[in-house]
Amino acid sequence: MEILYNSTRSNRNPVRASEAILKGLSEDGGLFVPDKIPALDKSFEELMQMSYQQVAYEVMKLFLTDFTEQELKACIAKAYDEKFDTKEIAPVKTVEGVHYLELFHGATIAFKDMALSLLPHLLTTAARKNHVTNEIVILTATSGDTGKAALAGFSDVEGTRIVVFYPKNGVSPVQERQMVTQKGGNTYVVGIHGNFDDAQSGVKKIFGDKELAGYMEERGFQFSSANSINIGRLVPQIVYYVYAYVQLLQKKSLKESEKMNVVVPTGNFGNILAAFYAKHMGVPIDRLICASNENKVLYDFFRSGTYDKNREFVLTSSPSMDILISSNLERLIYLIAGKNPDRNRELMEALSNRGVYTITDEMKEKLMDFYGNYASEEETAEAIRGLYERTGYVLDPHTAVALSVYEKYRNETQDHTQALLVSTASPFKFTRSVMKAVDSRYASAEDFALTEKLSEIAGVEIPGAISEIRNAPVLHRHECEKEEMKQTVMNFLGI
Repeated sequence: MEILYNSTRSNRNPVRASEAILKGLSEDGGLFVPDKIPALDKSFEELMQMSYQQVAYEVMKLFLTDFTEQELKACIAKAYDEKFDTKEIAPVKTVEGVHYLELFHGATIAFKDMALSLLPHLLTTAARKNHVTNEIVILTATSGDTGKAALAGFSDVEGTRIVVFYPKNGVSPVQERQMVTQKGGNTYVVGIHGNFDDAQSGVKKIFGDKELAGYMEERGFQFSSANSINIGRLVPQIVYYVYAYVQLLQKKSLKESEKMNVVVPTGNFGNILAAFYAKHMGVPIDRLICASNENKVLYDFFRSGTYDKNREFVLTSSPSMDILISSNLERLIYLIAGKNPDRNRELMEALSNRGVYTITDEMKEKLMDFYGNYASEEETAEAIRGLYERTGYVLDPHTAVALSVYEKYRNETQDHTQALLVSTASPFKFTRSVMKAVDSRYASAEDFALTEKLSEIAGVEIPGAISEIRNAPVLHRHECEKEEMKQTVMNFLGI
């Protein structure tokens, strides 16, 4: 069954999977969505006999229907290899009855590795399939983790260059150090004077500049994206929800067909949207619990049906969630609007022009699977400290937000369905925030100085990703105003 991809803002020109991956964003500014969500064609009993790589193939073959078996399996083999420090790739650990899906065992110790280890191979394969001769320029905005994972994935990949924009004062010291020490002759890292939403909006504006696209084409370049707006990022994320359910069956934590709730710390909405897709493929997921930090635009949306980005932007200890425009929510809005691109486009234009939109009651009824809540900075720290003191298990701040929200959900609903809580980053990526939560005397220490202490209390070796960057030279010192992003890209390309 062939799956084609439509823009969320127009159903006129559907494209194949490889074309959607190459483009990243549709010419009309919409996001690519599959024309249908395919059902799993393997039983859970069959999937239980498979490795992560094999499950990845069984899931992704259903979405990426113009990739051959050989092409897709080659991409998967290159992505999920010794870069990951565990053969399970995405293990599930159970602590106090909660199942933590650890997605931080890759090269940059955050969940973005799960998709961004694969995307460069999908993209270069797609380019060959479509006879692309241009050099592909990957343009990415990051709230902290996507940037490093994309840089690591695309570093020195032939036929590509990558430009990453990040908010100069809006990421953790470890996140910034990971990016600015990145090697690779085709990499360019720029700190913008603004927040993540400014970076993301700037990247989208460049993508929508048709005059620039023509100018680039004449000079042998074309843009693509490594952000979660690229369907080549979203599809690999579906895999780990299928694999997690299979692991819980193997452990006998769940009986076959028994439902689980999924709790996801959420910023740009891609990770929880992947869980929504997994549910519609046949994974027995009940509630999708959307956990926000103090930038609680999604919490307010699920409560009221109004999405309003007109509010103070808060810098928190969970910077990858410091987002007021959750781009991937557009894919969900398109679905609950009955796949009506005109209705979706009206709402997205309202967001662009006025910073706010309100969905209908009929649309809101289709969101009953979702529950939204948020955790304050104090509650996040308490979740880290409390779990550590009770069990010795150490969470990063994003995962702690999810735990805090899950506890609120359980108290509010008395729903004791088994829960899969998505652990999106290693605590070593946010050392000072974690150690300060454990003991306030660490509040003024420098992040890297606390690495050994965190290793000691967590009983976990310091990840190679941290050891590598501690004394690595800074290779990227570029900064720009948010209005200068387009010119910055052109300067890098020498055009």
